[in-house]
Amino acid sequence: MRIVILANSDAGLYKFRKELLERCCTDHKVMIILPYGEYIGDLESIGCQYIPIEFNRRGTNPLADIKLIKRYIRLLKEVNPDVVLTYTIKPNIYGGIACQCLHIPYISNITGLGTAIENGGLLKLLTSILYKYGLKSSKCVFFQNSKNQNDFISRGIVRGKNRLIPGSGVNLAQYKYEDYPLEIEGIRFLFVGRIMRDKGIEELLTAMTEIRKKYNNVILDVVGWCDEDYTVALKKAVQKGTICYYGFQKNMYKFYKNCHCVILPSYHEGLANVLLEASAIGRPVITTNIPGCQETFVEGKTGYGCEPKSACSLRLAVDRFLSLTHEDRKQMGKEARKKIEAEFDRRIVVEAYMKELEALNC
Repeated sequence: MRIVILANSDAGLYKFRKELLERCCTDHKVMIILPYGEYIGDLESIGCQYIPIEFNRRGTNPLADIKLIKRYIRLLKEVNPDVVLTYTIKPNIYGGIACQCLHIPYISNITGLGTAIENGGLLKLLTSILYKYGLKSSKCVFFQNSKNQNDFISRGIVRGKNRLIPGSGVNLAQYKYEDYPLEIEGIRFLFVGRIMRDKGIEELLTAMTEIRKKYNNVILDVVGWCDEDYTVALKKAVQKGTICYYGFQKNMYKFYKNCHCVILPSYHEGLANVLLEASAIGRPVITTNIPGCQETFVEGKTGYGCEPKSACSLRLAVDRFLSLTHEDRKQMGKEARKKIEAEFDRRIVVEAYMKELEALNC
């Protein structure tokens, strides 16, 4: 069978869906249509055939989006797939519309609602309408948290078959438990994600500035590319000693291993892979009490929650963590690993997809 995958990022596809791709490539021809990136070679080595396409994943130009639908239609006509798998907003919407035009079965994955919907207003209304059209004929819509699922169902955006899965899951063999690090050189926090407002970067920098006034042994490592222009803010934070900034890193394992706690003060998530990976390695987390984050930890047992958009609430959560003993923090990490093993094994996600593909005789 010929399977096409539409996504907006080669990095996300490789890091979070590699095992599904490997499974599909064993018995089927798999083609990926997405913008070029440095992981394309890795995806091809799995057995995927790469087909390039260009689009602005955050753009809101309607003419550009119409052109994207036409590009999808042209490419799908050329490769003539038996089924299409879509991920992220634009592939879900415009890829879904293209599949409907060509009568190609497709399966969608709501990896998160995105800024357009979360921020409300006219853009939310428009995006919701487009989502309703894009998902209209999907053979199955996968959701990564129950709030997104209930929201789409209650608003009539999704009317057909849908399933809740544990995010993208975690490869437990790749992200194995690591002994909790000593604190001889201080307590090291880690933020991993795109540097943008909706990831809580402003609250994080404010909170850590206050924390550093009280604890001089606290270190915050920040890893990720700037999705919005925070260059000046990051530079000032580095100069003040508030953070150590490493930019985008292809290999994150060593950062997880060396830290004592991962912080993600995000405003919205589908289901936060960063928190799953950190917990799998045995690191406590501090994150916001929002859908997509709150599912990944147990308050006071594997991490601490805080209110979104509140530097004060975030600072208090960090304070609570710092008041613990080393052994308490270590035990939180062990409990975090247990939770991931029980609930977020990536094999659960792969099997869910294989079941839906089998239902389509793929």
